Amino acid sequence: MAGLKVKKGDTVIVLAGKDKGKTGIVLTAMPTKSQVIVEGVNVVKRHTKQKSQTAQAGIFEKEMPVHVSNVAPVGSSGKAAKVGFKVAADGTKTRIDKRTGASL
Repeated sequence: MAGLKVKKGDTVIVLAGKDKGKTGIVLTAMPTKSQVIVEGVNVVKRHTKQKSQTAQAGIFEKEMPVHVSNVAPVGSSGKAAKVGFKVAADGTKTRIDKRTGASL
């Protein structure tokens, strides 16, 4: 299985689904499941029981995972970037925007 083209901390735009067009920062990347959790995207409400004296009960909102194919990194132009890879002479591998050639 290939690695993800988005990483934790990347700013991404949602390409499909109920939150199409929203942007957010990747909080968690799950390469084995090909999913990412994006801040403010795919938010659901969870009803939680009190499990201990310190944990509060109530209705909480939390972000759920989104498939990586439904998000794309935001390029320097502010639009979705197609990700490519470039290997430098010293062997370091960097992600680039295929449209502009700029580093991500």
